[in-house]
Amino acid sequence: MSPQRIGGIAILLLGVILLIIGINASDSVSDRWSNFFSGHFTDSTMWYIVGGIAVALVGLVTFSLTLRRA
Repeated sequence: MSPQRIGGIAILLLGVILLIIGINASDSVSDRWSNFFSGHFTDSTMWYIVGGIAVALVGLVTFSLTLRRA
């Protein structure tokens, strides 16, 4: 297995972990209050969710590009 493929898998897993942390954080008491009063989640929760999606996409693209070269 090439180092690029391993790196792509690692980046994909990191993105999924960040996304899970963001989803779990959105269920916290402070985010529920923030969502109740302002209509959206706290900034840190949004960064976890958006960052997790972005990092997961980069990992998926990296992994899929190494599959095409193999």
